[in-house]
Amino acid sequence: MKEIEIIDTNNDNILKYGICGYKNIKRAGFPEKIEWMKKRFAEGLKIKTLYSAEGGTQGMIEYISGEYCWRPVEATGYTFIHCIFSGFKRTFKNKGYGSRLLDECLKDAKKEKTYGVAVVTRKGSFMVDSRIFLKHGFEVVDTASPDFALLVKKFNKASPVPKFKSNWGERLEKYNNGLTIIRADQCPYSVKNVNEISKTAKEEFGVKPNVISLNNCKEAQNSPCAFGTFCIILNGKIVAWHPISNGRFRNIMNKIKK
Repeated sequence: MKEIEIIDTNNDNILKYGICGYKNIKRAGFPEKIEWMKKRFAEGLKIKTLYSAEGGTQGMIEYISGEYCWRPVEATGYTFIHCIFSGFKRTFKNKGYGSRLLDECLKDAKKEKTYGVAVVTRKGSFMVDSRIFLKHGFEVVDTASPDFALLVKKFNKASPVPKFKSNWGERLEKYNNGLTIIRADQCPYSVKNVNEISKTAKEEFGVKPNVISLNNCKEAQNSPCAFGTFCIILNGKIVAWHPISNGRFRNIMNKIKK
């Protein structure tokens, strides 16, 4: 196994270890992510970077207090994971590094005496699969359309159980007309993707999207979609439940037109 270490990413070393695997500050979305992180550090955000002297940054985990999480869940008192991934290069995959990152989060959560750790999962791009969490003793405590799951590892069985926010339909009603894209700087990839999607929507489908950028965790917690920080809505119907590429958007729209 190649030598690897886990680094606490902070304001002082962001540029050294990069964001979500990239270090090019000029890359679309990354300056925005850095500014987002700087604001969130004051709210207790933690980012642990998996770093190899030989291979560079090979993964990360991002988590924060449930009160300040950017997902539509009620998880006050818990530590909440936004994202986790490992193995940019093939030689670093399937080495247990994801488990090491998760263990770091669990240790911090116990140290801070939270109720436990919570996370939203779903199969697909930009989402983490539930298997790594189930393997570490998490359990599914709630679900949301179409196939999102809220998983929790409680440190005390008597602790309250987190849940998804309710009233999905009520929150979706305000987007009944036209194309709406909801995004946030929590995910750096959304800037490039949304710019490309907006251009395609206008030039190929004759639709000018209304792009809504979420400014704080409360807005994300009131999202009409369980991912919280990204969704695409067409005439009141969600057509993309988590971040997608421009190509995927084009395919979705072509199917709708048929």
